[in-house]
Amino acid sequence: MASVEVNPKVENTSISGSAEPELHLLMTPPDPLWKSLFRGLDDFFFPKKLPPLKLESKPVPVKDIWGFYNYKKDGALGSTAAHVVVLALIIGGTIWARHLIPKVDAKPTATTKLVDPGDYIPLRPSKTQAGGGGGGGDRDVLKASQGRLPKFALQQITPPAAVIRNLNPKLAYEPTVVGPPDLKIAMNNMPNLGDPKSTAVIPSNGTGCCGGIGEGRGTGVGPGTGPGVGPGEGGGFGGGVYRPGMGASQPRPLYTPEPEFSEEARKAKYQGTCVVGFIVDVNGRPTHIHILTSLGMGLDEKALEKVATWKFEPAKKDGHPVPFEMAAEVDFHLY
Repeated sequence: MASVEVNPKVENTSISGSAEPELHLLMTPPDPLWKSLFRGLDDFFFPKKLPPLKLESKPVPVKDIWGFYNYKKDGALGSTAAHVVVLALIIGGTIWARHLIPKVDAKPTATTKLVDPGDYIPLRPSKTQAGGGGGGGDRDVLKASQGRLPKFALQQITPPAAVIRNLNPKLAYEPTVVGPPDLKIAMNNMPNLGDPKSTAVIPSNGTGCCGGIGEGRGTGVGPGTGPGVGPGEGGGFGGGVYRPGMGASQPRPLYTPEPEFSEEARKAKYQGTCVVGFIVDVNGRPTHIHILTSLGMGLDEKALEKVATWKFEPAKKDGHPVPFEMAAEVDFHLY
């Protein structure tokens, strides 16, 4: 414990001559530990009785805040009216703001389904015209010579040749061109094979390449591409693309994104289905893209634009890629 002692003895005098008391702090040594311990035990086992506590505070009555409100008081009616007006403004503003929010139209979408193009072709293949064509040659300097056509077959093993380069083949097969076996076309009775439309008489396979006869590319006869006959492609006869049917696998879609709605059709909420026809070439790319069933309102153009970006695994016949005619139904609709 510490005590303060005031010593009134004047030892120093200030300049003004007044005396100032001097303070001395006297430190009282603390009690021994054993005394503190005994004092604590005594208070614990023999507590001192204290006089009863007397409360000198008294409750003060106050006004009940939960009682009925005095609406007759000055200003109460005006306050109530103000609250009603504010509540009406909040409700009315909320209803008015809902009309300002723009309505979100249903999202326009398009779905595409690949279909058989035969359902949309007015002229069906017949025994006199199957479509398609072919060509060939062995890069001779001479034009392909005139001659008759070999037989049509669904599978070609030996390409036709006006000039046989391999005189001793290991396995001989009759030369054929790819096309329906029952296809009937006009032929001459010449003993040698050749191009029926040629006027050359000197035997030659023609200036084309890859086998066959003609100035085209393939293992057929003529100026076309493929194992058929004439200015077409893929086999067959009659122009355009040959739809082999039997023996050929259909192209497998690899990348076919959906077309988008035109702005004109979206604003008019116009929907429907258009049909797009195309040919999947040997590289798997759509070519000769055209509309078979028109829809209008700019949707035909959107469908053509998107189909041009598609990618397929090409159709195959006898293990070789061949062109294949297909069609796609594009359904433009609003959810």
